Amino acid sequence: MAMRIEVLTLFPEMLAGPLDASIVGRARERGLVEIKIVNIRDHSTDRHSIVDDYAYGGGGGMVMKPAPIFAAVEAVRCGEGCSERVILMTPQGRRLDQAKVAELGGYNHLVIVCGHYEGVDERVREHAVDEEISIGDYILTGGELPAMVVVDAVVRLLPGALGDEQGAATDSFASGLLEYPHYTRPPEFRGWRVPEVLLSGNHEAIRVWRREQALKRTLGRRRDLLERAELTEEDRELLERIKGESEA
Repeated sequence: MAMRIEVLTLFPEMLAGPLDASIVGRARERGLVEIKIVNIRDHSTDRHSIVDDYAYGGGGGMVMKPAPIFAAVEAVRCGEGCSERVILMTPQGRRLDQAKVAELGGYNHLVIVCGHYEGVDERVREHAVDEEISIGDYILTGGELPAMVVVDAVVRLLPGALGDEQGAATDSFASGLLEYPHYTRPPEFRGWRVPEVLLSGNHEAIRVWRREQALKRTLGRRRDLLERAELTEEDRELLERIKGESEA
């Protein structure tokens, strides 16, 4: 069964192009995922399709009304027995990481609600969605770009979505580490050569080099990831060697 994803938004035109291109577009063509963009305005009962209002208590900015969002969510729910998750994209949510992406990929149906303006009525957070997700500690105009990040990250994990089925397993963060460096032709460019080990044809030496480089890069750029990564005895030995070389 193909995964279903509904993205609920006030600005459908922001999503149409990106979701038709690259890996996501090909996954849709192959029937691996069904993605529908839902205009929240279509679920407003106001004759002018008004979806926002002033905040109680005063303050600047408008707040998205609860009724159209609840109606949109309820219209796309897949019912009992369906593996479903309703997500609100908001800076206040849990920060997205690869573990959360993998978890979301385990559902058959995702409903992603894009906030806008000053945000949504609090009753949406409390009663219409299952969780809130953020893609980082910064503010964007709305939830559309974060929603596309979630869709892209989840879809590329679907079996058959990538040309190289091992690709997702070796990506940065998939193993808890940053990814090793990549090189392609030519073997020398402007005096900079590809590491000889990659040209050697020795698969075991290449495997060890790539793992060592992943550890070295993670140690230098994201030491915090090493504290959470599941390291093998070989990894620990490589790390000791890396640290010894940096101190020499």
